[in-house]
Amino acid sequence: MIPKSIKVKDINAINKNTLIDTLGIVFTEVGSDYICAKMPVDERTFQPMGLLHGGANVALAETLGSAGTYLTVGTKTHYGVCIEINANHVGSVMKGFVYGRAEIAHKGKTTHIWKIEIKDEDGRMISMSRLTMMILEIKKDL
Repeated sequence: MIPKSIKVKDINAINKNTLIDTLGIVFTEVGSDYICAKMPVDERTFQPMGLLHGGANVALAETLGSAGTYLTVGTKTHYGVCIEINANHVGSVMKGFVYGRAEIAHKGKTTHIWKIEIKDEDGRMISMSRLTMMILEIKKDL
């Protein structure tokens, strides 16, 4: 599970100068088995028609699941990499923010599976994803 000592401000601090920062994603809440973030719907995340780009939804979903695994396994002996993500886009948004919540569905020794829901400001479902993370051991130089 995610340690209780983890604070949202600490998670946000490590994302400076990354895709997460570029897209304006900000973590908003963290619990023992979930993590939440919001993302703006603006010129950074639009597709040419002025709607939220489906790829931006996927970037938010992968950010949430990857961060959840990172916080769960720590970084001293293991790390996680995304090996599969699927997404169903069921709504559209043209302004404001979208809010993502990732909950761990499976926490194994070698894989984690996260369920991610992304909703608009009115609570309407925009996208649903499932993310599989592979847990790898950090190899020490000999």
